[in-house]
Amino acid sequence: MKPYLPQFVIKTVVLTLISFSIFSTSYSQAFLFGEKVKWEVGLNFGPSFFLGDLGGNSGKGTNDLKDMNFEFTKFMKGAFITMYPKNWFGLRLAADVTYLEGSDDIINTTGINELWRKQRNLDFKTTILEGYMAIEFFPTMLFNRESEYEPRLRPYALAGVGVFHFNPKGSLTDASGNKTWYYLKPLQLEGQGMPEYPYSQPYKLTQLNIPFGGGLKYYVSDRINVSGEFLYRKTFTDYIDDVSQKYIDPTNYTKYLSSQEATLAYKLSDKSKGIIYPGMTRYPAGTQRGDTKDLDTYFSIVLKVGVRLGEIYESSFARSAAKQTRCPAVY
Repeated sequence: MKPYLPQFVIKTVVLTLISFSIFSTSYSQAFLFGEKVKWEVGLNFGPSFFLGDLGGNSGKGTNDLKDMNFEFTKFMKGAFITMYPKNWFGLRLAADVTYLEGSDDIINTTGINELWRKQRNLDFKTTILEGYMAIEFFPTMLFNRESEYEPRLRPYALAGVGVFHFNPKGSLTDASGNKTWYYLKPLQLEGQGMPEYPYSQPYKLTQLNIPFGGGLKYYVSDRINVSGEFLYRKTFTDYIDDVSQKYIDPTNYTKYLSSQEATLAYKLSDKSKGIIYPGMTRYPAGTQRGDTKDLDTYFSIVLKVGVRLGEIYESSFARSAAKQTRCPAVY
């Protein structure tokens, strides 16, 4: 990770929070027709999963839930702050960190389609640092705006835009079985940026994504709530695992890399083992290495714990009335 990235993320979060506060203080009355803006902060944690070229299950490789590998379940954790101009929608700012991993050698083989990937024998891992802004929408609250009751259980949907940082590593295992991990992007394993391969362009380690999903929120009390949430990230890169295009002529590594990097690139670019073709040690240049039709994605299933800030009710009378009229019904 580049050293300036954490500072950049922190500055962006701080500036956004200041903007939210100014917006709330200066314009909420006009925008919200007199309603008081409510704020909520909290933490989230739960499993995250990678869907890309490496790993997968039986059949042809895809980038959908069918190819999810529970063996590489990782732990995501993060924090969020949400502004609620209305009780039926909110504006969320969040930051998360997780790890993603994939490997061809764990694929269970039942046919020829899996054997091709198992023979490829590539792997990767990376840390993911992300931040995003999203809109939360609570349909039951919107359709029951005239009701005097506010249910404790509230389904919701959300969508937004985010930025994430990744930096994939691949491994080499020595004769003693010790595994060492190396950053892959500097090695240009698929000829990224080499004039011999104009179709293979260098990729950026910090990119945009589109998070969307939904959840179920339950108010334990007027101030504390918990949610179960599914959030999928659509990305615009096929290189989270550094696999996308074709195998290249390995002699090009010596033309554009140092001798040490060229040696690593030669070993890491093609770790195939002769399963379909016994005795094979490398693929010919131009052979398919990844699937360019599907971009890499990842998703999480988290538990969120939120705390409302400030006064929940505008007066003691409103607080008393809410307690008397609250209905446990879900609608």
